[in-house]
Amino acid sequence: MKIDLSGQTALVTGASRGIGRTIAQSLARAGAAVVLMGRDQNSLERLAQELIADGHSAEMAVCDVQDVPAVTRAIAQISKLQILVNNAGTNIPEPFVQVSEEHFDQIMNLNLRATFFVTQSAVQKILETGNGGAIINISSQMGHVGGKDRTVYCASKHALEGFTKALALELAPKGIRVVSVAPTFIETDMTRKMLSDSGFEQSVLSKIPLGQLGQPQDVADAVVFLASSHARFVTGSSLRVDGGWTAQ
Repeated sequence: MKIDLSGQTALVTGASRGIGRTIAQSLARAGAAVVLMGRDQNSLERLAQELIADGHSAEMAVCDVQDVPAVTRAIAQISKLQILVNNAGTNIPEPFVQVSEEHFDQIMNLNLRATFFVTQSAVQKILETGNGGAIINISSQMGHVGGKDRTVYCASKHALEGFTKALALELAPKGIRVVSVAPTFIETDMTRKMLSDSGFEQSVLSKIPLGQLGQPQDVADAVVFLASSHARFVTGSSLRVDGGWTAQ
């Protein structure tokens, strides 16, 4: 199944590293012009230069996705837009009784509030561009199940799943599909410290029927599929890239 996103522009948040970087690379290889959004200008520059050197189209939008006016300005400068990937997110695992207001706000502001308002600006640009589009929210298996020491993270991702469903219904008449990708534990900089604990790693692996951790490319492949015409009849749902974790 060949996926061709030529002629389309994709905005990826949190594109400077990890899953976001791999998603941007994969969308570019499928032919999309990519807009890399994030705070780390140096990392974004390196990625953009790498993509351009390989013959792809890439530009940067350096800003904090939590800064709504800055995001609005950045998206307004994009000439056209058909694909949005809301990838930026964070987690602070800790017992419920120890969660501070600061940590609660930090997780909710990035995982939910920023996604909401980035999407709002992006939808306006997609509508201006015409011909519909696709919004892909990087959620989590924790948007479908619970997890110890992850009350705030689970709350944010469950909310993101609800947002995905409601927005899919609202935007369907306008030809814009809205879906989520819900990964299990993926080997990235964010998870490496946790997974370096052999006991924790084995506990995670015991819950994944396929018996291995996910890789950023596993998530990126799902995103490229959902962004393409091969997923033209898929909206309002979640693709769980979790090795079977939530099937139990």
